[in-house]
Amino acid sequence: MAIEKVGIVGCGLMGSGIAQVSAAAGFSTVVREVSPELVDKGLAGIEKNLARLVQKGTLSDQQGREIRGRLKGTTVLEDLKNADLVIEAIVEQLPAKRELFGALDRLCPEKTIFASNTSSLTITEISTATRRPQRFVGLHFFNPVPVMKLVEVVKTIATDPAVYEEVVAFGTRLGKTAVRANDSTGFIVNRLLVPYLLDAIRALEEGVGSVEDIDKGMQLGCNHPMGPLTLTDFVGLDTTCYIANIMFEEFKEKRFAPPPLLKRMVQAGLYGRKSGRGFYDYTDPKNPRSIKLM
Repeated sequence: MAIEKVGIVGCGLMGSGIAQVSAAAGFSTVVREVSPELVDKGLAGIEKNLARLVQKGTLSDQQGREIRGRLKGTTVLEDLKNADLVIEAIVEQLPAKRELFGALDRLCPEKTIFASNTSSLTITEISTATRRPQRFVGLHFFNPVPVMKLVEVVKTIATDPAVYEEVVAFGTRLGKTAVRANDSTGFIVNRLLVPYLLDAIRALEEGVGSVEDIDKGMQLGCNHPMGPLTLTDFVGLDTTCYIANIMFEEFKEKRFAPPPLLKRMVQAGLYGRKSGRGFYDYTDPKNPRSIKLM
């Protein structure tokens, strides 16, 4: 079955990005949010992105209009019932995801494929809320979705191989590089990235180096585009801590455990860029200054 109609639940940062690339790739796309205000906010962000691409010459005016024409916002879950593929991009909480997919399972025909954009929860556990585990996969995109070229396509032990190949092909049609992953908490990227970020925080805790020196060391010594503490600020300290807790609960390995400094910073509301302060102070976003934490 070829995927032609795409439904997306959630029009926040990730959901709106997925909706944009879906419509840009030629798919009829319906994105659902819980209120008209959130729908309008998400679509306004897409409109801003498209206008920027037209201004840069990456898109023509006609292409921009065609993308908008393939995109519809709604607050009605039933508007997704005819989708060939429904992608969930809501809050990273298992009960909320299970409740949503239970409702979608009752609404959508048997042919509809379900996918979750979760970055840390297991696809198998989410899929048990439905009667179609064989048509359930993970589609983990990266922020910002229109820019980042990767998507992790995650299969469970119950996923139908033909369904999985169809979703891999869908990821490729979006213009992404689709990497294949099995359903293990954190998949490929976060399984490797999260311990790296946590080790950088432990190095700071233990006095191995300053915030700036740890970041510069990895930038200049390993040719990384940004240092691990800057990256943690970008991801969000609260998000990093949340994912780390899920991974530690799954594996019970010290390398996944949130360091005390990270937990204290989250408790103090130092979330990184989103709150204006993390390992750096973003009062002047173009010239962030490191914060003395130890």
